[in-house]
Amino acid sequence: MQHDTSPHKITIGGKQVTAQCASLVLAYSRKIFIQYYPRFTRFECKVFLAEALQYMQGSCKRCVIDNTSVIVGRGSGPDAEMAPEMEMFARIYGAHFMAHRIMHADRKARVERPFYYAETNFLVGRTFSDWHNLNQQAREWCDQVANHKPKRILGMSPNEAWIMEKRSLLSLPRVTPPVYVSCQRTVDVEGYVHLDTIRYSVPDTLIGKSVEVLKYWDRVEVYHGRIKAAKHQRALQGRYKRITKPGHHRPLTRKNAHQGPCAEEVCLTGRNKTLDLYVAALKKRSRGRGVVKLRRLLELKRTYPADPFMAAIENALHYGLFDLARLESIILKNTGGDFFDIK
Repeated sequence: MQHDTSPHKITIGGKQVTAQCASLVLAYSRKIFIQYYPRFTRFECKVFLAEALQYMQGSCKRCVIDNTSVIVGRGSGPDAEMAPEMEMFARIYGAHFMAHRIMHADRKARVERPFYYAETNFLVGRTFSDWHNLNQQAREWCDQVANHKPKRILGMSPNEAWIMEKRSLLSLPRVTPPVYVSCQRTVDVEGYVHLDTIRYSVPDTLIGKSVEVLKYWDRVEVYHGRIKAAKHQRALQGRYKRITKPGHHRPLTRKNAHQGPCAEEVCLTGRNKTLDLYVAALKKRSRGRGVVKLRRLLELKRTYPADPFMAAIENALHYGLFDLARLESIILKNTGGDFFDIK
């Protein structure tokens, strides 16, 4: 079998992007499987190959590739050494990668031609809402067009040739391990974990704690110890977005906080009409609910006798005086002689 990638211009959600088209072709039957990805790293490579081998219902002992660094660790051609993680992944399916010699691309020619076929047949006149819709349509195109149409060199369709080839394919393992990337993250002060420039919410009780983030192709799972703390659909488009799940973050303020009169206003009003008018006028000239000034006014009321205090309030209200320091001086002047020995 042969594997390669090629960049294609496509339109997703009304926006034109460059997508990496990954394909796998069985060399005998020419059966093909293609999928598209926003980028193609070793993670996407393993995701694609796992899905492609499931589609083929088997694998081959040798997979011919070019000298891409996604799979090749160092060297090129016959001297190429595969990256250990890719080599171990291929071993799960009983296969190994073989890089062709540089400038000998004809060694994997069966996978080169289908890229042009996909650009001029599959992508023409199609629209896609997202990456999942794109790959679903690509799978249907492989079933209904690419592998259904007879090929002159075969004298039959790839699907018909695959029936004869299937008996020679290696059986897939009974249990295939899921493809994911494990990352260690610390929950930020707003209750999010960062992954590929996207922020995913977790319960706010985990703020400041270390969690394990598992990145799958279609989802993101967050674990704290052995407990699954959160699960999100993975964002494949956009950058620097926030994905918040309802119930993860409690309100930052109480529901009924700062509603209605404050405690100081309640203590000052409702007993004297003149004082009520002064409190209302003082609030209009204060920021917010005027708690600071009302607290100072209540302190004056509790400190000095009632008659001098109310006399000062009447004068202040008459002359529009709302400076509490000057109000206190008037109270002291009214109080002097009766309670203090002021000369």
